[in-house]
Amino acid sequence: MGMTNFWAGRRVFITGHTGFKGAWLCLWLERMGAEVHGAALAAEPGSLHQLVAPWPGQHHTTLDIRDRDRLTAALQAARPEIVIHMAAQALVRRSYADPVETFAANVMGTVNLLEAVRASGTVSAVLVVTSDKVYENHGEGRPFSELDPLGGKDPYSNSKACAELVCRSYRDSFMAKEGILVATARAGNVIGGGDWAEGRLVPDFMRAVSDGRSISLRYPDAVRPWQHVLEPLSGYLAMAEALATRQGGLPEAMNFGPDPDSFATVADVVDALSAACGLARGWEMAPGAHPPEAATLTLTSQLAAASLGWRPRLDLGETIEWTSAWYAAHRAGRDMRSFTLDQIARYEALAPTSALVSVHARMAMAG
Repeated sequence: MGMTNFWAGRRVFITGHTGFKGAWLCLWLERMGAEVHGAALAAEPGSLHQLVAPWPGQHHTTLDIRDRDRLTAALQAARPEIVIHMAAQALVRRSYADPVETFAANVMGTVNLLEAVRASGTVSAVLVVTSDKVYENHGEGRPFSELDPLGGKDPYSNSKACAELVCRSYRDSFMAKEGILVATARAGNVIGGGDWAEGRLVPDFMRAVSDGRSISLRYPDAVRPWQHVLEPLSGYLAMAEALATRQGGLPEAMNFGPDPDSFATVADVVDALSAACGLARGWEMAPGAHPPEAATLTLTSQLAAASLGWRPRLDLGETIEWTSAWYAAHRAGRDMRSFTLDQIARYEALAPTSALVSVHARMAMAG
């Protein structure tokens, strides 16, 4: 059983399905009986997408979202009702090295996706996933809400803020007239099993463990809203379901972040990971100069709670436990498809009633 019966047989088109979050989402949708069509760059060797293969009943197309013609053709062939757009150049450090690629993928890729949706004739709801880094951050240290202005100094953050503006423009200029609902979801600092990206904390930590060395940290005192990958994905699913069934009345953008008790520094997370892995605490400062990053970045998810009944289910300790357990299972040669599905089932058991059911219940009581 999934979170609700809504997804059974539902045609869903996902961009970025070969990425870390995309693979978790495809597996979850498959478990709930959805007909999944994915479009993304080829999966990296050893990626989560490859580790949990095969993908029975799913239809995956290898393409670059910067290629509007191929993206449009893939979406039209899929004939989906719901689109979840996650394809992106998702690394801050890489955005400094290649800002052109970053803006092309994150801004024009979003434009291409929305143009493909307009041409589809089948799509009723689009959820575009951006980032917690879309806000203009002056270092005040308070959690950002959806009412805060968009900004972003580095190319990645700025490109994601631009993607938000693209969605707003398309929603107001085209989609509203065409009966297509478009919303954005903001989350970040997601951890969990199967992430191997360079320059992210958990993959870097796990590589350091495998190499028998201490991890090098660029900004050990930076505070971030850490959360397990299943947390924002549950929010995306609830938000997409609400878009598809309510046909209006939802906020145009929502944050999906952890409980404030799960805000922690980079060093705190490394210490917790070390303890979970049975290792002595230890890290060292990374040498050299590093691109600037915000010292503090946190979110408030009160709007998601009020609109969807969505709340995080795992605290930071549980998030670390689930993450370290996944990598330990991988090192032990376990069947990672089965293990990943088991973690999804455990998460579902923490929330036997979907967030959307809570919304409908409140609406019924109000009526």
